[in-house]
Amino acid sequence: MSDASTTERSFPSLALNERAAKPRGAGITEIRGGYYTIVGPQRLADILDVAGEWVDWIKVPGPGAALTPAGTLRQLAEVSRAHGVKFGIGGLIEKVVTQGPKAVDAYFDRLPELGFEVTEISAGFLALPDSDYLRLVERAAKSGLTVKAEVGIQFGAGGTSEADDLESAGTGSVSHAISLARRALDAGAHFVVLESEGVTESVKVWRTDVPSALADAIGIEKIIFEAAEPKVFEWYIKNFGPEVNVFIDHSQALLLEAVRSGVWGSTTLFNRVFTYKG
Repeated sequence: MSDASTTERSFPSLALNERAAKPRGAGITEIRGGYYTIVGPQRLADILDVAGEWVDWIKVPGPGAALTPAGTLRQLAEVSRAHGVKFGIGGLIEKVVTQGPKAVDAYFDRLPELGFEVTEISAGFLALPDSDYLRLVERAAKSGLTVKAEVGIQFGAGGTSEADDLESAGTGSVSHAISLARRALDAGAHFVVLESEGVTESVKVWRTDVPSALADAIGIEKIIFEAAEPKVFEWYIKNFGPEVNVFIDHSQALLLEAVRSGVWGSTTLFNRVFTYKG
């Protein structure tokens, strides 16, 4: 298995938008690993053999990580590293924290043993005080892993929540999400993740004011935007440019990079996405 970043391009004479080499600090593409669909080591190897040059991180959702055998997680980590992809875990901390401080310490101590390099701190399902959430961020930072702190406006946000349930739960304020994001960065988070539910997912009308306000407050280079569907990451590219950081499903990796690179796109984006490195 070779590092996809050194792979010869199929059409070297075709001009593409310039992309930084990995590890990238901008234009990060994070893909979703096994949960909604199972992604084992062989499947991940196939995905990254094709699209690994364009993938920076992979996140195994918390429930998927909890139920996948330890040996398999380590194999997934090895496949990721072979392609220059950081191996991360989703919001399992939301379950772990309900079992107390000893469980939290054991969790963070275990992550490097399983090959994880990135961890996410979220509290979408929990009525957790901000001070406790920030202590979790601080504890995660002590682990030496890359820390993503998830913020949002939707109460009860989680990957399997029904839209009607979320609507009845209500939303929080944008100003609070921005404040929490700033404090999470101060507490040791490397990136902030904007939860898509309540913004572009499970809503009747997109709340485009939320990502715009967050980007104005802390800068897009510190934010990873959840983009569950192609029309969502297309909106982010239209409004923030092709070097915006996004989290997508693994099935969309080439589609996203086609838009980033300027090689293809929908009717409103075809031949209109550019970078300038003058």
